[in-house]
Amino acid sequence: MTRPGPNRPRAPSGRARVRDLTLTAVAAALAVALVTAPSEAAHTPPRTGFESAAGARWTSSDEERSLLATADRHSDRVSVERIGTTGQGRPLRLVRIGGGRPAALTVLLVCSQHGDEPAGREACLTTIRDLAYATDPATRALLSRTEILVLPTANPDGLAAGTRGNADGLDINRDHIALRTAEARTLAAVIRDRTPEIVEDLHEYSATPPYYDKDLYALWPRNLNTDERVHDASERLVERYVRPALLDAGFSSGRYGVWTDPLTGGPLKQTAGDGQERILRNTAALKHAIGLLVESRADALSDAERADPAVGQRRRVRSQRAALTALFAYADEERDRIRAATARSRAAGFTDRGPVFLGGADNETPGPGEIIAEPPCGYRLTADRYADVLDELALHGVTSRPDGDGVYVPLRQPARKLIPLLLDRRATYHLTNGQADTAC
Repeated sequence: MTRPGPNRPRAPSGRARVRDLTLTAVAAALAVALVTAPSEAAHTPPRTGFESAAGARWTSSDEERSLLATADRHSDRVSVERIGTTGQGRPLRLVRIGGGRPAALTVLLVCSQHGDEPAGREACLTTIRDLAYATDPATRALLSRTEILVLPTANPDGLAAGTRGNADGLDINRDHIALRTAEARTLAAVIRDRTPEIVEDLHEYSATPPYYDKDLYALWPRNLNTDERVHDASERLVERYVRPALLDAGFSSGRYGVWTDPLTGGPLKQTAGDGQERILRNTAALKHAIGLLVESRADALSDAERADPAVGQRRRVRSQRAALTALFAYADEERDRIRAATARSRAAGFTDRGPVFLGGADNETPGPGEIIAEPPCGYRLTADRYADVLDELALHGVTSRPDGDGVYVPLRQPARKLIPLLLDRRATYHLTNGQADTAC
């Protein structure tokens, strides 16, 4: 069980390891200059609209569709599938790369849930292209044991409008519990059906100099219901891989949501990055995935960036790509540890009898009313209440059984820590009021 309290300090020794990893095939696969075999010279890798314009504009939806179709035709390791439709009828596409073996580790990249945060999407598109066209044996080996899933545009309607929310003005990244939006429902189905071991959520933020103005911030899941092994593996990914790799690449980095003193570097206050369960970073962890949030700085950093926005836009995308390089290095080097952590997290739901937390975070002690010290055996739902939420429960991977005129949702299942957040009347974002069964 993850315990409330201050974050444990991390030694900086991982920087040397990540620096070495950038010389491996993982980094080579993400390099801008691709190695193309002579026999494949006719298959020129496609360029994004962003690259063609040297960062002066973002890749259009038509250009994205063309790039994905070209990569799909060129490479037998790439497939593109339409998995959903937005409120305005735009497609939600999932790209699958690699995964040639049944036991492949699965990594999911969710790009630009907020439509006005495009740098992560550009990093995802070029990553898809680079991995599709890479020809070196080491990269082929990596992709044979790793399935990389990419949702390159998680909010197509918001992208088209240049808005944070979707067509209904809803923030998708506040909808991973209620699942009211088509976009969040589609993503929930992907996580349920593909069971990724790692989920990275790519965003951007507005700086507040001099307290909150790093090139890229990162954070692990902070929800206290996260299995301790998943929590620690996620924090390790951030602190020993992603942040050191960013520093080595010449970018500044910090923990998302934490303002720091510009003189001492010490924390001043936290303004975001809590344990709220409806944010993807935390929801994915409750579904047993190692989670990572990254946020690149959207504001101009220099006179050069203010004079030419393309300079800043290229910097934003480069920082996102540096984080992706570190993520793939982590997935390749620590796959056994990752697989063990996520598998044990799933299995714990059948044996765990510990508390469930309705609030707090790994750096914030929950209040007395935010702890279910002795969780019930399950929750009973009337037929009417079940009819209202049966689709959402199914998308969350929650199982139930008939119980008289209604249904019974037992806690003894992989979703144990998630179920009270969905069905207990005391939970902030619960779907409905279930009747707690304490007669275990």
